[in-house]
Amino acid sequence: MALVRSTQGTSSDSNTRRGYHYDVFLSFRGEDTRKTFTDHLYTALISAGYLTFRDDDELETGEDIRSGLKQAIQMSRTSVIVFSKDYASSRWCLNELVEIVDHKRTSSDHVVIPVFYDVDPSHVRKQTGSFAEAFARHRKTEPPHMMERWRNALAEVADLAGKVLQSQAHGYESKFIKDIVKVIRDKLSRRHLSVESKLVGVHSRVEHINLWLQDPSHDVGILLVYGLPGIGKTTIAKCVYNSTFESFEGSSYVENIRETASHPDGLVQIQKQILYDILNGKKEKIHNVSEGIIKIGRAISFRKVLLVLDDVDHMDQLDVVLRMKDQFYPGSKIIITTRRQRLLKTHEGITVHEVGPLGFDESLELLSWHAFGQDHPLEGYEKYSEEVAQHSGRLPLALKVLGSSLFGEPKRVWKSTLEKLEVIPNGELMNKLRISYDSLQDDHDQNLFLHVACFFIGQDEDRIVTILDGCDFKTICGIQNLRDRCLVTIVMDKLYMHDVIRDMGREIVRRESYEPRNRSRLWRSKDSFEVLREKNGTQAIEGFMLDMHELLTSNPINSNKNVLETNSFARMHKLKLLCLRHVQLDGCYAELPIGLRWLCWPEFPLDSIPVDFSLEKLVSLEMQYSSLRQVFKEAKFLPSLKILDVSHSHGLTEIMDFSLCPRLEELILVGCTSLIVVHESIGNLERLVYLNTKDCKNLRMLPKSMCMLKSLETLILSGCSNLDEFPLEMMQRMESLKVLEIDGIPMSGLWPETCSSILSYFPCSLVKLNLSGCNLSDDAFRGDLSKLSSIQRLYLDENPICTLPVFIKGLRRLNHLSFHNCKVLDSLLGLPNVHNAMDGIVMNLNGCISLKKITYQSEFKQNVMMGGNCNLVEWEYWYKLEPIDRVDAEMIKLLSLFNLRSMPSIRMRQPYAISHPNEGRWSPVQGLYQFGIFSTFLVGNEVPGWFSYKSTKSSLSFMVPLLPTTHRIRGLNIFATYANEENSNNHDYSIIRPIMAKVSNKSKGLKWIYSPLFYGIPGEGEDMIWLSHWRMESETILQCGDQVVVLVMAGYPEWFRVKEFGVELVQEHQHNMMMSNQHNTKSDPHYPFVIGGDLSMYEHKPGIYFLGFSKEKTENIVFGIQRMFNRLIMDTDEEDTGKEGHEDEPDYTIARMRAASNNCSLGGWKVLLTAAGLFFTFALVVRSSISPKKKRQ
Repeated sequence: MALVRSTQGTSSDSNTRRGYHYDVFLSFRGEDTRKTFTDHLYTALISAGYLTFRDDDELETGEDIRSGLKQAIQMSRTSVIVFSKDYASSRWCLNELVEIVDHKRTSSDHVVIPVFYDVDPSHVRKQTGSFAEAFARHRKTEPPHMMERWRNALAEVADLAGKVLQSQAHGYESKFIKDIVKVIRDKLSRRHLSVESKLVGVHSRVEHINLWLQDPSHDVGILLVYGLPGIGKTTIAKCVYNSTFESFEGSSYVENIRETASHPDGLVQIQKQILYDILNGKKEKIHNVSEGIIKIGRAISFRKVLLVLDDVDHMDQLDVVLRMKDQFYPGSKIIITTRRQRLLKTHEGITVHEVGPLGFDESLELLSWHAFGQDHPLEGYEKYSEEVAQHSGRLPLALKVLGSSLFGEPKRVWKSTLEKLEVIPNGELMNKLRISYDSLQDDHDQNLFLHVACFFIGQDEDRIVTILDGCDFKTICGIQNLRDRCLVTIVMDKLYMHDVIRDMGREIVRRESYEPRNRSRLWRSKDSFEVLREKNGTQAIEGFMLDMHELLTSNPINSNKNVLETNSFARMHKLKLLCLRHVQLDGCYAELPIGLRWLCWPEFPLDSIPVDFSLEKLVSLEMQYSSLRQVFKEAKFLPSLKILDVSHSHGLTEIMDFSLCPRLEELILVGCTSLIVVHESIGNLERLVYLNTKDCKNLRMLPKSMCMLKSLETLILSGCSNLDEFPLEMMQRMESLKVLEIDGIPMSGLWPETCSSILSYFPCSLVKLNLSGCNLSDDAFRGDLSKLSSIQRLYLDENPICTLPVFIKGLRRLNHLSFHNCKVLDSLLGLPNVHNAMDGIVMNLNGCISLKKITYQSEFKQNVMMGGNCNLVEWEYWYKLEPIDRVDAEMIKLLSLFNLRSMPSIRMRQPYAISHPNEGRWSPVQGLYQFGIFSTFLVGNEVPGWFSYKSTKSSLSFMVPLLPTTHRIRGLNIFATYANEENSNNHDYSIIRPIMAKVSNKSKGLKWIYSPLFYGIPGEGEDMIWLSHWRMESETILQCGDQVVVLVMAGYPEWFRVKEFGVELVQEHQHNMMMSNQHNTKSDPHYPFVIGGDLSMYEHKPGIYFLGFSKEKTENIVFGIQRMFNRLIMDTDEEDTGKEGHEDEPDYTIARMRAASNNCSLGGWKVLLTAAGLFFTFALVVRSSISPKKKRQ
């Protein structure tokens, strides 16, 4: 063995220390370049000091070449692959390439550099040109699975950043070789970043960002990764960098930018590191930021770079880079991690990625690694571990800190720690998280944050704004600043805060003083009760909360000591926020603070608010479930009151004179069941925007003065079923009204003479209208309702409607439409484009038991709630079901069906029917159209004679034969018989679809997976036949010479058994084809040519389509199911092949394939197909976008 070792440099020594034997492994086609280009490259590498392996030098005679090569690849830091024109002709080279790719996938620090020597990279990537010729020869001798591995390896390597002789060196080999050596020097000079050895929940998050990095466009991409402090942003960024930096010509990872930038010349130091990294260790002097921008601009303008900026806090830290964004080389990527969501709000083209908390199982695993040194809790510690994981809020930083602090501790310490954490959070964790609080701009935002942390989590954002604005905060601006730093989030208009962030805020308040009475805010009931009982409150207290029910539940108190008095508040002169739950106060209410802005007192015990209670500055009065019979017994002026909520005060018989609260904006009277009338003075409330009298079941009349409410935006009268009078005219004058909910009011009974024109009285400003349960028939919608065109959300549930109201077709802004439980609804023809709503569901048809047909005006993006729709037989762009005797005659002929009228009825499972899972619906044999596939189910087990080729293997493989010039391919016919497994009669057909098929065109890298939406249910001891025709008329889908594999599987092998299946390739004469196309268009204009059309929404991997299941929806399923689902898509179990056969016949079929097997439900598929079968239910509840324009191509 002639082992060449370099005497230059220290490469050999450094390699030995890291376990490498070589710097470079050379892969090449010997006959093409051994004595020319590769030899020159080898010599240059040796001269540069790199230990280089090439097979003719390094393998001893008699050594096993395969194992020797594999070992050499694994012991090399870099693989250089020289692609020449005949590279793919060598099985040896292709197998060597597969070994290199496999090693790269398992070793994050192995560098692969493709060199394209007189060959176009696209020929390598797509196997065209000389590579196509080579693969055509290999196809005759190599198994399909090996061919697939070669193709995948070529495509993967060709996508890496490499060197192209013609485009990068203009054909000059010496210059080209110098460039390659320089690339290797650059690659080997860059190092992987250190990350923890035990990473939990990181892989899926890294994979998501890596998909963004793989964007093939030449745009300069900027990704903002934001999230809570301690959520794992830095760890994710490091892992992303480690997995991808070698694909770039230059890279730099700059960490702790926030801290570095705070030092003198910190920005210059950041620039110096970026320049040093990109120039691969070359030091450049930078004297100021402007000079640094110029020098970095030069460095990034001629190389594709990856730049990761970690923990950025201010725009000036980004400006040192982004000011030269236009100078970045095409394809460069910039990743920024930050705690500030809106850091790049002024920049366009920014992709934003939020890092969320871990799942509970991931949290438990991460805690266990730090607390026990293994991936699960020790025996006996399970309960404590789950409590700690729960307390951590699934925050990685909290899990690491808490786990490490409990490492090796006995159970009593765990128990004591948990008790302490309920009162005092972990100090180390709080100090790390407080950085975000300290970074807030001023004490205004800090105090706002503390108010929210102590009192307002989970409350409506608008209400919080109203209350805190009354406390002299600029709340909207402040909340936006808190959101920007990920300290609060808004979900469904409510303000939330992560538990650990909440604890951090409350700990800041607790540390204000050892004595609770000297703190600014009291939220812990035990502390609050002690202050009131001891009557030692101080003017330091601004906010106070006490829940006696919570206190008595956790700390039983002697009832004699449970008496609290109003004078306990006498010294709290600065108190503005007061929340009392289940509290009774004795004494004079004049002793309560006079500066209250928020009074929240659910279950207020008195029948009216004492007149001596000073409320002049009160902004929000909330007394839900109170004992009030009237709000005030005497007139009381409330000049600042904006919110009055006395919901569920069941004894309330009269409401106040509203002229005494002229600034009132919200009036909530929900469930006040004794209220009969609303005071006439309500019309004087010029600022009232929200009025809710829902379920005031004894409310008889609304005052006519309500027409004067010019600012009213929301009016909710739902459930006010005993209204005797409701002047329709007043609604016309409510010019600001946006939301009207009158569900549960029998409108036809209130206005029988105007029932057909009721809707014409509604204001044109409406965006949400709820008419559910109003006993409205089709007649109520016949007038001109075009003025309601602004409606976005419309609810017509539980009304006797038969067809789609015409005015709905003109609602262009609609994003939610509901017909829930419209029992007599027969059809929905011409539905408008319903835009995606925030809650995901855009249409609710649940319980529409008479619905038969749905059609659309145009493209319809939808998530539809279904259930009980047992008569729905046609859903445009989704499916069509019709009796077999009405199916197009050509399709009947194509599948050789006969004696249609004598076919016995079958038990069909209908996906949208609500019935017992084991009950199908008996019906005549039906034909199903879906995704360009026609299916029908029959009772029996007789194999059609024309499926004459059989196989004992699990899948069928054949090559599409050469066709006469007068014929062309029409598609495939697939046949299968299936039955129940023994002792499996109790399975739930609503969850599992019994049969699915997978068709793969190996030559083109295309794959379709399909399971019929409707299917026949075999009876006991009975077989069921599935016949289907897959329409594939596009030449880009199926051509002569293509290798095709078909696999038919049971949806759940434990319950079902595929007994045999067959395939035939269908061809037809050109003349017949043209006639047939015209005929089909007339008989069924909506039968889409999907196979070969636009399937992008169902494309889960390039060229792989799971028909009926969009990628967007499947990404939301459980991770474990997702992994098995991906295996179903990407399986390699298709190597088993059947026989290939040809048979001449006129017109249709001149080549037919047939396969049969005693049992095609392979054991190896059982777990996998269980997951897939369970997943098939997913689309029965919600569906995604279907574009008719695309489908009709």
